[in-house]
Amino acid sequence: MTTNNITQAEVEHVASLAKLALTEQEKTIFTNQLDKIFEVVDTLAEVDTEGVEPTYSMTDGENELREDEAVDAKQRAALLQNAPETQETLIKVPAILTAGEDK
Repeated sequence: MTTNNITQAEVEHVASLAKLALTEQEKTIFTNQLDKIFEVVDTLAEVDTEGVEPTYSMTDGENELREDEAVDAKQRAALLQNAPETQETLIKVPAILTAGEDK
């Protein structure tokens, strides 16, 4: 697989789609950088990967999960002690919506 070189017009087109305003110097820099990236992709495409198993992870590690059990961490009192305002076992917070406001 060989790709053609990217043109500065294509860089300008992609930049306009992304609503980017590029200077002439940036257009030149990005055109050259993208051209080199495509050259690397072309080189990688030449590698024979026939019979190579796909790699999904770089390590052999597996996730070790614990049972999902509710535990009483006995932290309620400490949490409520740090809250600015409480009511019984709840933390009071300022209202973020006012009556009649729907936006």
